[in-house]
Amino acid sequence: MRLLLISVLFLFAPSLTWMGNLDVAIKQAKESHKQILVNFSGSDWCGPCIRLRKEILETETFENYAGNHLILVRADFPRQKKNKLPSAQVKLNEAMAEKYNPDGKFPYTILLDEKGKVIRAWDGFPDESPYQFVTEIVKSQYTK
Repeated sequence: MRLLLISVLFLFAPSLTWMGNLDVAIKQAKESHKQILVNFSGSDWCGPCIRLRKEILETETFENYAGNHLILVRADFPRQKKNKLPSAQVKLNEAMAEKYNPDGKFPYTILLDEKGKVIRAWDGFPDESPYQFVTEIVKSQYTK
């Protein structure tokens, strides 16, 4: 019985999709009136980026909130040949970085409104729990 309940919960849990195109994300945000969380990451070389992903962005607390309230975008800059991104995605990531992360900080996470305006930024690994991270996002809704 417990296994059935757990299976049912997973069926109804929001499925998170990290997009790679900010223009599409802004369009979706305008239609759904959601904020956009953009994460600049070096997924295969940046220790704090990997830690952020594992300790905050892939936790149940964050995923439960984000699935219903955020449009997620990842601008990844891997270095290893085996993780090379398609050239079209590299161009999209570089355009996002040029506009929102010109200093090339990693990890760098920003919260945007539905028009693409920065509401909040986290420079480096946010030294907080997933709950605190989500709380900061929620607070940002009321202070924009």
